[in-house]
Amino acid sequence: MRLQSKTIIVTGSTTGIGKAIATRFVQEGGQVLVHGRDEERGRELVAKLGPNTALHVDDLADPECAPRLVAACVKAFGKIDGIVNNAAYVTRSDINSTDAKLFDAIMAVNVRAPLLVVKAALSELSKQQGVVLNIGSVNAYVGEGNLLAYAVSKGALQTLSRNLGDWLPRTHGVRCNHFNVGWTLTENEYEYKIKDGLPADWPEKVSKKILPTGKLMKPEVVAGAAVYYMSDESRPISSCVADIEQYAVGGHVPEGKLME
Repeated sequence: MRLQSKTIIVTGSTTGIGKAIATRFVQEGGQVLVHGRDEERGRELVAKLGPNTALHVDDLADPECAPRLVAACVKAFGKIDGIVNNAAYVTRSDINSTDAKLFDAIMAVNVRAPLLVVKAALSELSKQQGVVLNIGSVNAYVGEGNLLAYAVSKGALQTLSRNLGDWLPRTHGVRCNHFNVGWTLTENEYEYKIKDGLPADWPEKVSKKILPTGKLMKPEVVAGAAVYYMSDESRPISSCVADIEQYAVGGHVPEGKLME
């Protein structure tokens, strides 16, 4: 039980990587505030994970969401030991389709919200000598042409993590680390590719020129790594950017056919 009695907020945890993280944290003895925008999906997950979870449904695009999220966690569990800023607005856009409205919307959820959540929770985190983990993407390094605004937001999130990871331990005793996650087989990613016209078994046919192992990561891989960084095992590590991916060079986006 590596997270025994730890209380952790996991944003965007009703699906995908966030859901896997919340599930693993409970398995490790933690208490988790599940967050998302889909109340039905959230209630199903909380019912499945049991009494060490609570649900807060809210939209991180609203700048007033952060204090509500923090208040909900304190009300449910009495404290906050950690935050995983996992929620993200993911949409395709290139230089031609990225306008001011879209750019601002993506930055609001992917960068502003993590900052505001940490700020709102800082006094509670300080009491527990807590830790923050921001979930980014290898797109922070170079990005893909059709993920321009998203990639820019993940680059900004990485800088936020580096900055807070250096400053917060000095001033508040709070650590902050960051994951740049590679291609992961979430429910949403599967559906994106189906909409692109790929066959139902596309994950089994990805070329090794695209993925060296020939297999996409599963969300549970990211969740397993998150346990270490959210636990006391990782003290005093802070301002660390860890690439959870398959490539020797971070952000490598190879050319070639997607499937064998």
